[in-house]
Amino acid sequence: MTGLGLILSSILVVANRKLYVYEDPRIESVNDMLPQSNCGACGVPGCRAFAEELIAGKFTPGQCTVVTDVVSEEIAELLGVDVGGDEKRVARLACAGGSNVARQRVHYLGLSSCQAATLVAGGGKGCTWGCLGLGDCEEACDFDALFMNEHGIPVVDPDKCVACDDCVDICPKDLFSLEPVTRKLWIPCKNLQFGDAAERECEVACNSCNRCVADAAPGLIEMKHNLAAINYELNHLADRQAIERCPTGAIIWIEENGVAQKGVDAKKIIRKTSLPVG
Repeated sequence: MTGLGLILSSILVVANRKLYVYEDPRIESVNDMLPQSNCGACGVPGCRAFAEELIAGKFTPGQCTVVTDVVSEEIAELLGVDVGGDEKRVARLACAGGSNVARQRVHYLGLSSCQAATLVAGGGKGCTWGCLGLGDCEEACDFDALFMNEHGIPVVDPDKCVACDDCVDICPKDLFSLEPVTRKLWIPCKNLQFGDAAERECEVACNSCNRCVADAAPGLIEMKHNLAAINYELNHLADRQAIERCPTGAIIWIEENGVAQKGVDAKKIIRKTSLPVG
């Protein structure tokens, strides 16, 4: 038995030497400095995977959107690299049709979930492209960066948003997207109906009037399927002029602090109560 034990021990020693895979000890050090939120906003599935990419020189510390600037700088100092990082992105919603401006054609009774409601006649909203307001996105957000306002529309806190993509993935209407903060022009609407038909369902819908197209720099905005679309390749030409004559406020200008501004000709919405169903 003693001899057999020695033989097996020798085999294990040889196997350990032959099969050993070196791991840079800095991976564990960097991983300990990361938030362990495993949100995937950096593009890889988990903080340890991000640490491995950092050590491999494929990522920079600033690409983690969850850690503070101080932690990013500490990681950069540990690795002897620049902080780097991409332009900050935040989640934006392509809908402003809350219950006080958008019609609910039928009253939905069922599981309080946008995904569930979508399966029942699209959720009952007159604008079939619009937000259902049942808060799947708020529940999915692990960073408290989303809350539902009094009219059932999710509001994003740009300071808390880490661009993790969870709200994008869970919205059954595909209303969220992650946008660089330098994109000041935004169209919070996906309604593809034309003119009066669009406004009958939602008072703040794009009605295809083309005023923003006429007022913006050439090529910056065009109408696609009755909805204004911004060409962000020309984002450097964007200014507030494009929003000023929009009659419904369906194109907005987003300030540095995240506050959305409508044009001077946009109708003033003073109704606080929900529109009647039907």
